[in-house]
Amino acid sequence: MIIALAVAILSTAACKSAYELVLEGNDIDLKYATAFDNFENGKYSKAARMFESLSPLVRGSEREDTVQYYWGLSNYKFKDYYTAETNFASFITTFPLSPFAESATYYRIDCMFRTTLRYELDQTPTRKTVAAISEYLTDFPDTPYRDECTRMLENLGDRLDKKAFENARLYYKMEDYKAANVALKNVLKDNSDNRYREDILYTLALASFKYAELSYPEKQKERFLLFVDDYLNFVGEYPESDYRRELDSHYRRAQRFLGRNTNVIADLDETEAEE
Repeated sequence: MIIALAVAILSTAACKSAYELVLEGNDIDLKYATAFDNFENGKYSKAARMFESLSPLVRGSEREDTVQYYWGLSNYKFKDYYTAETNFASFITTFPLSPFAESATYYRIDCMFRTTLRYELDQTPTRKTVAAISEYLTDFPDTPYRDECTRMLENLGDRLDKKAFENARLYYKMEDYKAANVALKNVLKDNSDNRYREDILYTLALASFKYAELSYPEKQKERFLLFVDDYLNFVGEYPESDYRRELDSHYRRAQRFLGRNTNVIADLDETEAEE
């Protein structure tokens, strides 16, 4: 029985790869060399496992920050961004003065960026990432990753602006034009430099026109006047907009209702002018 058990143990050991034997062993130098060998040869999953197994063995030694950093970097290279973000967050807290601290902070931000959600979904991770990038650029003003951070901020800013616009435009799509008017104005009140400002002002003017058009007769004059204000705001900012022709047509209709001169629009074709 004992002999049979010994044979089974030896057989199992014989089936294990050299990597697995090193992984399960406690030879720090061999594990360290094997981890970097795998990393340098692009075997990032194996490298991550080896660095992870090294982590408790090198605690308190001069190798500790190197092992922790490359554990995170291996997961990053393996595109396991959620685990890598956790690795780098822990690294930054534990080793704020390490030579790897700046790179670890950047890679953590990049992991956060890569795991943010498309604009239709919850943008809490997006806002956290924007805050993290801003803090990073303040802490490391000469970072070699500035261009990458700027591109991330542009992407995330566009996502947040689109989210705000689409949330407000939803009222327009639901044909709740009064609520759309309020929501769209609030978007610009919160951020006048929204990247979708032209679309917001256009949709705002449309909502005002439709709200006036569908109102009770006794309310229409007042509400068409509000549309005229929104129209003039739009053409004042975007006189060459692709939306101009459609809004000009609505403006003429509003002017006819209000009994005013409609010949102020000079750049429309004669067919539309006689409409």
